[in-house]
Amino acid sequence: MHRRASPRAAALLTVGLLAALASLFAARPAAAADDDTLARRARACTGCHGQQGRAAPDGYYPRLAGKPAAYLFDQLLAFRDGRRQYALMTHLLEPLSDDYLRDLAAYFAALKLPYEPPLPLPPDLAADAAAQARARRLLTQGDAARQLPACSACHGAELTGALPGVPALLGLPRDYLNAQLGAWRTGTRAARAPDCMADVARRLAPDEVALLAAWLAAQPVPTTGSAAAPVAALPQPMPLRCGTTVAVAP
Repeated sequence: MHRRASPRAAALLTVGLLAALASLFAARPAAAADDDTLARRARACTGCHGQQGRAAPDGYYPRLAGKPAAYLFDQLLAFRDGRRQYALMTHLLEPLSDDYLRDLAAYFAALKLPYEPPLPLPPDLAADAAAQARARRLLTQGDAARQLPACSACHGAELTGALPGVPALLGLPRDYLNAQLGAWRTGTRAARAPDCMADVARRLAPDEVALLAAWLAAQPVPTTGSAAAPVAALPQPMPLRCGTTVAVAP
């Protein structure tokens, strides 16, 4: 019979894991050895975020590969400095300098890797044409009566993000999208002020959060040419002021 580890044993295992992972992020020597590259050290991230940062299959750890470097850098700072709450990330990043995090963000941003096919729509949504139309309206038109901008106005017409610092909405697991929108609604996730995503999430009804998460997770990422990459620039100014788009240039 399998025996559950005692709380003390589990705690020791966690401490040991953190120490092992943190050692991968130790300060870089002036002349790095061949086996001490940034790619090797980034394996600490891929243990949760999937091989080469492609995303984990459990649905809670998002893709890192190909995200805008400025966005990744800002999120690393947010975990390290307490704007995003996740103890494991905070412990890993606390000892790391801005320059090191900038290099790590640039490493993952430069990985241009194919996306996995999306999972199908949940059966209830697949059978509900009205709900699907509602999701498309929110994504492409928003809701002017609630001062709710279209998702595409900030995340690009194809929802693949925009440089320098707006991430894609496609290629993310449903559970992750649901959790992050929920965290913004409740204030457990915060971005640089003005926090435009918190404003947007709070204007969404709870059922709209679930609807958008399910719809987005089921959409394929464009594969023609560089279509999956973030657009170089949005065609129009963003409809809301967003602190995260203020130059956090890597």
